[in-house]
Amino acid sequence: MATLLHLDSSVFSGPASASRPVTDAFRKAWLAQHPEGTVVYRDLAADPVPHITADTHLAGFTDPATHTPEQAAAFAERVKLIEELEQADAVLIGAPMYNYSIPSTLKAWLDNVILFGRTAGVEVPPAKGTPVTVVASRGGSYAPGTPREGMEYVQNYLEATLRDTLALDLDFIVPELTMAPQNPAMAELVPLYEASREQALVDAEQKGKEIAARHAA
Repeated sequence: MATLLHLDSSVFSGPASASRPVTDAFRKAWLAQHPEGTVVYRDLAADPVPHITADTHLAGFTDPATHTPEQAAAFAERVKLIEELEQADAVLIGAPMYNYSIPSTLKAWLDNVILFGRTAGVEVPPAKGTPVTVVASRGGSYAPGTPREGMEYVQNYLEATLRDTLALDLDFIVPELTMAPQNPAMAELVPLYEASREQALVDAEQKGKEIAARHAA
């Protein structure tokens, strides 16, 4: 039975979010191909995972037999997140851009699942090759050739962590200019925003079907 790990991190819910409708389109398309499949869902905004503490960090590099009660409890939470990633057949992440980077809640999840000696820094990471689709929404445009190209730290960072460190098979869907309907200074960009949103929804549905078919094959 196929398993999809779905993470959302937007602070907004429903259509107020630019990323959630797109991840929802992917999830629905994936489930249509795997009606008996399992979706492990985490809303990192509504239910944040713990940030890494000294106890959590130290427990990852010491013999479990030597863990203090605090270290054991903290590490158990981390292992649960790691196992969800390791057992997933596909991963879906909503990653809106906040202040040029990812939400802190998503960063906390990454800090937990990147554990050198287990999920990273080994010859064959356990999640190697798992397809991960990231919906990287943003209020403006940071595409190559735009004035703010140098301020794009979401895709660069996630390429370093998800692709290069965890060895996942990474793909992006990028709804952009999402602030255009609310910002009068961006009024002329509304048609481009609408086109980007619609394309993102189409891409999400197609990618959900593609990933599902890949697993079935």
